[in-house]
Amino acid sequence: MASQTQQLENPAPPTLGYPTEVYERRHFNENNGSLTIYFKKLAAVLGSLFGPRGGRFMNNPYGAFQDSTDQVAANTTTAYAVTFNTTDFSNGVTIASGSRLTVADAGIWNCQFSIQIKNTTNDGQDAEIWFRKNGTNIDNSNSRFHLPPRKSSGDPSHLIAAMNFFASMNSTDYLEIMWRVSDVGVSIEHYAAGTSPTRPATPSAIVTMSFVSNIT
Repeated sequence: MASQTQQLENPAPPTLGYPTEVYERRHFNENNGSLTIYFKKLAAVLGSLFGPRGGRFMNNPYGAFQDSTDQVAANTTTAYAVTFNTTDFSNGVTIASGSRLTVADAGIWNCQFSIQIKNTTNDGQDAEIWFRKNGTNIDNSNSRFHLPPRKSSGDPSHLIAAMNFFASMNSTDYLEIMWRVSDVGVSIEHYAAGTSPTRPATPSAIVTMSFVSNIT
C-alpha cells in the first residue's frame, strides 16, 4: 500500500504460533490466515513498485545546488573550483568547502551543470571546464567553450556552459567542477531578477547530482 507521501509501506512479517505436538486444524488455519494476509500485502507492494509509474515510489539519492554570486579568475594559469552557496535539494549529497559535491553512497553518479559565463573583452575568449574527484583531475573530462567578443562597451557576450558526466564514486568521495579562462575578462556571472516582463534571477552556476546505479 502507498501512503499519502508516496512511500511504500513495508508489511510487517506475521507472528506465527508454535505448532502443537499433534495436528490441530485451528492452529493450522490461524497460521495460514496470517501468511495469506502477509503475502497479499507483499504482492500489493511489489505490484505498485513494478507496475506502471512505479518509479515514483523510489527514493534514490540526489542533490541540487546553485550559486548567486559572481566568480572571477585572478589569472589564466590557475584552475579554480566552481562554488555553490545555495542547496535546493539534498538527499545523500552535500556541499563541503563551498565546492565539493560529496556523496554518502557508493555508486555511479551523474553530475550535470549549467554555468553562466560572460566575456567583457574585445576578442573571442575560451573557457575550459572539467571535473576533479577527491582533488585529482578526472581523465578526459575537460570541455572547451568559446565566447565571442563583447557586443559593445558595457554589453558583454554571454554563453551557457552545460554538460553531464558519469563518475564512479565511493562513500564520502567528492566531485569538483574546475574552470580556467584564456583572459581574466571572462568570468562566471549571476544576474538579478528582471522586470518588463518580470523574470527570475539568473544563478551563476547550477549543478545536480543523481544516483544512477550501484558499482558492479
